[in-house]
Amino acid sequence: MTLLAIAAIAAPALPTSAARAQTAEVTQHAALSAAAQSDSSKSDSAKPSAPQVNGASDVPPVDDANPSQQKGLTAKAIETVKQVAKSAGDIFSRVPCLPPKGGAKSMGSLPHVAGKLASGEPVVIVAFGSSSTSGYGATSPEFTYPNRLAAQLRRQYPGADITVVNRGKGGDDAPEMMKRLQEQVIDMKPDMVIWQVGTNAVLRNLDPAETAKLVEDGIARIQAAGADLVLVDPQYSPRVTERAESAGQMVRLLHKVADLRHIGIFPRFEVMREWHENQALPIDSFVIADGLHMNDWGYACFAQLLGDDIIKSVGQIKLGVNVPSRVRAYRPM
Repeated sequence: MTLLAIAAIAAPALPTSAARAQTAEVTQHAALSAAAQSDSSKSDSAKPSAPQVNGASDVPPVDDANPSQQKGLTAKAIETVKQVAKSAGDIFSRVPCLPPKGGAKSMGSLPHVAGKLASGEPVVIVAFGSSSTSGYGATSPEFTYPNRLAAQLRRQYPGADITVVNRGKGGDDAPEMMKRLQEQVIDMKPDMVIWQVGTNAVLRNLDPAETAKLVEDGIARIQAAGADLVLVDPQYSPRVTERAESAGQMVRLLHKVADLRHIGIFPRFEVMREWHENQALPIDSFVIADGLHMNDWGYACFAQLLGDDIIKSVGQIKLGVNVPSRVRAYRPM
């Protein structure tokens, strides 16, 4: 009997349907944490080993003729499921995830993904980016932002067929991402693409203007494929802010490109700065010790705010309201 089968047996022990959905997310995406890499090659050596939630290498062979072994594995699986459900449910219990104090405006119309969610059609969302997308710094696959986003949307739309594909690769920025854009993003025929970009360009001293041009080219290709698109700018963290001039230019150019192409943008830099400056959260409450990557709470709050805006867009579609895409979410600039 495999651990996956045992987890399926144990599932009824979960307290809520939402917790079961989050646990399923863990088993489906356990490999992501092990694959997560640093945004910068310099931080690779500091990379912690990610837990193998359902990794075969951590599970001893099961002897079907040994009831005591089966019982022990079953109990362990049930306890793991309970712990996953608890951690997924109470990550905001100590520090709540609050929207920016200026209020949250709509990200604008996301007609493809919102229309499909509103009508109950299958939805494919591709999370495209570097290690912030793959989940470096998260202690479990469930806490990567794509998995948190998927769990939130599935709770909101329990009857919907929602797929969130993680296409994050540590160390990449626009030059590398453009090389895999067709195969790993466009060929997936996504309804929505969330493109996190720009951090490694800052860390590698790449020209922000050249990065913005590549991103604009990529946006045109994604739009031609018929997908909604949201950009995510660099994170507010010590390794980024120590290069203040380059980081500021990168953020401004990405917002300018989003305006020109009439797409949504999630201003992660400003949202994270508000956590620190206006909500008085210490940097180490949302950034790990490498001074660059987000921790479990940071990824979870990022996903929550992004998911809230997708849900608002679905509500607007149901009401027949089509908000212009140039209206941005959480935009203090």
